[in-house]
Amino acid sequence: MNVDGADRLAKLRQALMKRAAQEGFASIGIASAGTDPVRAARLHEWLDDGRHGAMEWMEGRADQRAAPQVLWPEARSVIALGMSYAPVNDPLKLEGHPDRGRISVYSQGRDYHDVVKGALKRLAGWLVAEARRRGLEAPGEEIGVKVFVDTAPVMEKPLGEAAGIGWQGKHTNLVSRTHGSWLFLGAIYTTLEFAPDDPHPDRCGSCSACLDACPTQAFPAPRQLDARRCISYLTIEHKGEIPHEFRRAMGNRIYGCDDCLAVCPWNSFAQDAQANRAFLPRAELVAPRLNELLALDDAGFRALFSGSPIKRIGRDRFVRNCLIAAGNSGDRALTGPVAELTGDPDPVVAEAARWALAELAD
Repeated sequence: MNVDGADRLAKLRQALMKRAAQEGFASIGIASAGTDPVRAARLHEWLDDGRHGAMEWMEGRADQRAAPQVLWPEARSVIALGMSYAPVNDPLKLEGHPDRGRISVYSQGRDYHDVVKGALKRLAGWLVAEARRRGLEAPGEEIGVKVFVDTAPVMEKPLGEAAGIGWQGKHTNLVSRTHGSWLFLGAIYTTLEFAPDDPHPDRCGSCSACLDACPTQAFPAPRQLDARRCISYLTIEHKGEIPHEFRRAMGNRIYGCDDCLAVCPWNSFAQDAQANRAFLPRAELVAPRLNELLALDDAGFRALFSGSPIKRIGRDRFVRNCLIAAGNSGDRALTGPVAELTGDPDPVVAEAARWALAELAD
């Protein structure tokens, strides 16, 4: 590219940063779409150790996940973006209320897949049109873009670190100096070749708050996660009976777990997400009563969680989680609702109900 073209691309980049903010993104950075051997090696080591559990889709397209250009050879740049969902309430406040279910902060509002993907599509469409307007489309070639939010073989967290919007903390999630641990991540792959940003340096220091907070010791070492022990994995991705060794540690967590995120000291710099009303918590999901959740049939579940990411796990898996929480509650008032589920058509739900009933009777 000649000097004039490089100058126009640099000005487009500046305009892109401003436009991203208008679309609700709190962070943006650019990384190369080329192969990163270190990133690829870490992924394959994690998969080889079996720490992905039953998430077969992680290994099925591992090569595409490890390198953007394997997924899309024409890609030249990755635009990494983060949208803040910093909570308005204390994520740990229900720890002492065993009759209530604890739902992870990210899933108390609208489904982030829809919100973030919509913003990415608008931003990508603007980018193509603006690049053409600035004369950056070569004759006979088309500017290409692809958008991704957590549903494709894309490693958003390492790419976010490479693009300088944060670093992967000891809990393996991305941490931002200005938004803490509360960022929804998305990516735009493009054929435009922007100058990449510098990778973000690690700022965790000697802190181990996130590792110490994990109820199931899911971190065998800093920056290493064994998903098979993680409550988020167990309550969302795991489809069968929850291993008995983790049930009491789950407490009243019925969908996801915020503990390692919530204790991060960098969260003190985060602003709450009231500017993005889509992520404000729905009142019925802030502190739901377990007895009401245990009574959900399939239709009731779908109605309650319409527009929520929780809907994707289905009624049976969700009620299974609620039964574990009921068994941990010590609340004898839940004995009746639990007993009714011992004959549930789903064998996993029925087994969880029998376990919970025995725990309540103990």
